[in-house]
Amino acid sequence: MKKKIEEALPKIVGKLINTTSHVSKTYAAKKALTIFATPRKGKIKPELLEFLKSAKPLELEYNGLKIATYQWIGKNKTILLAHGWESNSVRWKNLIKDLQKEHYNIIALDAPAHGNSGSNTFNAILYSEFINVVSKKFQPEIIIGHSVGGMASVFFQKEHQLPSLKKLVLLGAPNAFAAIFENYINLLNYNSKVINALEDLVIKSFGSPPNAFSTAKYGSSIQVNGLIIHDKKDTIIPFNDSVAIHKNLKNSKLIPTNGYGHSLNSNEVNNHILEFLKS
Repeated sequence: MKKKIEEALPKIVGKLINTTSHVSKTYAAKKALTIFATPRKGKIKPELLEFLKSAKPLELEYNGLKIATYQWIGKNKTILLAHGWESNSVRWKNLIKDLQKEHYNIIALDAPAHGNSGSNTFNAILYSEFINVVSKKFQPEIIIGHSVGGMASVFFQKEHQLPSLKKLVLLGAPNAFAAIFENYINLLNYNSKVINALEDLVIKSFGSPPNAFSTAKYGSSIQVNGLIIHDKKDTIIPFNDSVAIHKNLKNSKLIPTNGYGHSLNSNEVNNHILEFLKS
């Protein structure tokens, strides 16, 4: 019964938004965008807080929003870790332990509306500005981003061109924001009034339509060595997204995996990362 309710919920919400659009399409679009940008998960579970106690915490700020960061101090190069949607810095636990063995200086941040960071809503542009604030503070030579954390890392470097950054690792990163947006629209079955108003709202809010935001397109202006890892059985982000990113990100290597899904949490993936960092 619970599963059936969860499956039906998007259509129910979509019908409510569609009905609202007949009264005010602008209001309906704002509600639709808020739903799209609000994570349902991503807060740190109490049983996982113990791991973060091993780090040195530091709160930073962007436009009045708190940015939660965690540092595991090391004498080797500085690495910044950017997690994905509905996650938090704890997702890096196994990789952090491997990086500590090599004495890397490790920084992790919680994305907007995730973990211990501020904001009620999330988008990749805001996340890229969080990454910029943290990068200015710690000057990482390496950034590792999972899923939309990888997308936001590319958006950040394209916009700010951090001189210290030499290597970029993208794990299961999406390419086109428009495709993610279209999946959301189809899931809730929005009508044409909502769809058109949503596109206008994105342009008003971010200065460009959804199809302008592309990891592959932005990656073409980045001069770093890249490692791209994506699982061929990823059911969240298509493998071809990484193929497109690889074609545009100069000096990048694409490694396909088989069976690790979207999370890519595995020793094999960690070993690929460690080998790349040493090269």
